[in-house]
Amino acid sequence: MIGKIDHIEIEVSDADEMAEFFEKLGYEKHRETEHHGESYEYVPADGEGPLFEIHTVSDEETPGINHIAFDVDDIEAVTEQLEEEGVDSLVGPYDVDKTGRTITNFRDPDGHRFQVVTDQDDD
Repeated sequence: MIGKIDHIEIEVSDADEMAEFFEKLGYEKHRETEHHGESYEYVPADGEGPLFEIHTVSDEETPGINHIAFDVDDIEAVTEQLEEEGVDSLVGPYDVDKTGRTITNFRDPDGHRFQVVTDQDDD
């Protein structure tokens, strides 16, 4: 049902500084978006591993992992399965045009946010 991690979104005190750090780790900039203000997406140079979405905290946010997102082929079916299983705080699927993804949000028993996602081109 759910497998490969699509991306991990982290909120940081300075997105530019964190972007430089990821480049030191061998990650390459995939793109910049206006999602959450200015946001960067970084991928491993060797192509193995998840994308990291990085943005500067604002308002009442605190630095840390915002969510982990899993890539799925059929977001409608996966969302329906999660609902049938009684997964908490299920919202979606809905399109996020700034990232080109369709997502469904949900929470684990401790309240941590997760997503299932698919590229809008794949819908």
